[in-house]
Formats: sequence, C-alpha cells, structure tokens
Amino acid sequence: MEFDFEQRKIYLDYNASTPVAPEVADAMRSFMTARYGNPSSQHWAGAPLKKAVVHARTQIAGLLGCEPDEVIFTSGGTESNNYAIKGAFFALREHGNHVVTTEVEHPSVLNPCRFLERIGAAVTYLPVDSMGLVDPDDVRHAITDRTILVTVMHANNEVGTIQSIEEISKITQERGVLLHTDAAQSVGKIPVKVHDMGIDLLSIAGHKVYAPKGVGALFVRRSVQLEPFMHGANHESGRRAGTENVLFDVALGEACELVGRDIDGSIQNLMGMRDELHHQLQQRLGETWLNGHPEKRLPNTLSIAIPGVDANALLHMIRDQVAASAGSACHAGRIEISSVLKAMKTPAEWAKGTLRLSTGRMTTPDDISGAAEIIAEAVTKLRG
Repeated sequence: MEFDFEQRKIYLDYNASTPVAPEVADAMRSFMTARYGNPSSQHWAGAPLKKAVVHARTQIAGLLGCEPDEVIFTSGGTESNNYAIKGAFFALREHGNHVVTTEVEHPSVLNPCRFLERIGAAVTYLPVDSMGLVDPDDVRHAITDRTILVTVMHANNEVGTIQSIEEISKITQERGVLLHTDAAQSVGKIPVKVHDMGIDLLSIAGHKVYAPKGVGALFVRRSVQLEPFMHGANHESGRRAGTENVLFDVALGEACELVGRDIDGSIQNLMGMRDELHHQLQQRLGETWLNGHPEKRLPNTLSIAIPGVDANALLHMIRDQVAASAGSACHAGRIEISSVLKAMKTPAEWAKGTLRLSTGRMTTPDDISGAAEIIAEAVTKLRG
C-alpha cells in the first residue's frame, strides 16, 4: 500500500484532545441559534433548555452508573479536579487537614494539593513502581486519623497505566476517608461505574470523550459534602453558581451516551490499532521500550521509548504529518523529563526518546501503517 506522505495528516494524540464527534455537533446545533432562553426561567423559552440540561445530566449518569443529581457540570477536567480537592478540604478541615495523592497525578491535581499545603494542609505524595502503579498498601499506611481525602487518578494520561481503584476504595471506606479519582483519560475508553468502584468523587473532561473543550463534570456521591465551588444563585444543587452552559452541557451528555453504546467493541478496536502500531514500529525500529504496565493500561495508549533519538526532534520532523506527544520537553536548551517518567524511574536515555501515541474512534488501519512508516523514516534520518 502506498501513502502520500506529503499530504497525509494522521492524528495519534487522542489523550491530548479528541475531535468533536459528528453526533455531538448535531446535538449542539439547535442550541446555537433557535434555543436561547435561560434554563431557570419557567416560560416557553426557558423550559426546553431546562429539560435539555436534565437530559444531559441523565446521559452522563447512565455512563457512570450513578443518579443524575450526583452529576455536577463544570468547565472541564481541571475545574472538576480543583473542585473535588478544594471543596472536600474546605468542607472537612475541621475534621482533619491531611490529603494523600501520588507522584504521577495530572498538574490539575498536584497544583491544588500544593496550594492547600500553603494554607495549612499536609499532603503525602506516594511513589509508584517502574510501571506507574501505586501500591494500595502504601495508601493504607499513609492514611492517618487526620486524613480527609485520597486522590488517585484512574488511568495515567502519559503511559496509560490503570490504578487499582477498587482495591484502594476498600481501604478508604474502612478508614472513613473520601476517595477522588481523576478519570479524564479512562471514561469512555474502559468501563467506569462509580458505585461499583466505591468512588466518592470522579472527574470528567469533555474534550477527552469527543465533546468540545470547555466542559466537564464532577460526580459527587449524595452523602458527600463539598464547599461550593462558586457562590451565587442555587445552580448545580447550590454547588456551582452561574447560568448553565446549555450548549456544552448538551454536548457532553451526547458524547457520554455515544462512547457508552458499545464500549466493549470500542476497547477491542482501540487495542487492536494500538498493538498493531506497536508491532509495526518494533519491526521497523528494532529495540524499543514500552513505558507503563503491559496489561493494566488504557486500550488506546502506547508510550514507547526509541533509543538513540530525541523525541522532541523526532516530533519536529513529523509534526506536519503525524500528531503525537513526547515524554520530555526542551526549555532554554535543557531537556526536562516528564514528572511521570521521573516517578517511574525511567532511565533518562529512554525518557528522552519517548513518544506517546494514542488512538481513537477515527483512527484507521491506514493511519497506523502510515504513521509507522513516517516515524521509522524520521528515526533513520535522526540516527544519521
């Protein structure tokens, strides 16, 4: 099969952001023009919008296996993480000030924890093993009588490793501690049922599930009390004031229904594309290194280290043809390895040569073959 490498654009960065699905765009259209009322108004212009928000909340609840009133709309994954962590701390600080998290969390978890440290919180940052897994026993030993929250991501955005959330939740339930998980990367890719998993708080980012950027959701178990994220009127059950973003709420609801329709079939498709890409790269490149857990990882995520290559230089060479991410960044002439790979104690040479390639709903077999050949050609040139 021949490819027009000069014209072909291949997107393998679904963990960074997903395209808006056509079904989601269709659901949004009428709310961009014909439907303009305030959902809080009781008249003919407002009532249909209120109904649309309720329906979207029900769609998200269906994907998560919770009740609609346990879903709070937010502006995205970052806000959801901030609200879960800060909201729990401010609601419970009379009972304790200790938070437990891990070294491989997203910055929207780590930085709120660092903020809380500045105002009196004690935060424990747990290590992970070489595959990115946190030991549940470490969580158990970290919890004290002052612990009020444990926050552990469900699946890592860089290497795809999936944490043992169900096992961790048994520990937090035994100790009476809230459990939050950042599920921005896992929702829509693998089954996520909050009550089955024993989660109290869970974050979703819309642009990871084929909805637009700028919308997300936070699952809040009915029994959990949080300090309101924004004070004002009684929107979002009094937790987040501000007139509802109906257009984007509808989009997120439709996206959640879409990704939940055949999640088992989607897993097989994503995994098949990911593994074929890995196979073709190994055939063309020879020795490579897989970052993350070989089995307990997202079905779409391939974090692969290519020896003797600077991943940033590689990305620069292929950026007009293949969209992907690196495991390090170059700042002022200095290579900075990602905090995730550092925490996993990945050798610097491997980390510098790490590419993250992530497949999605629109990935085709032609994309896989084309990307493998483009990357291999660029690696050959870099090795000189």
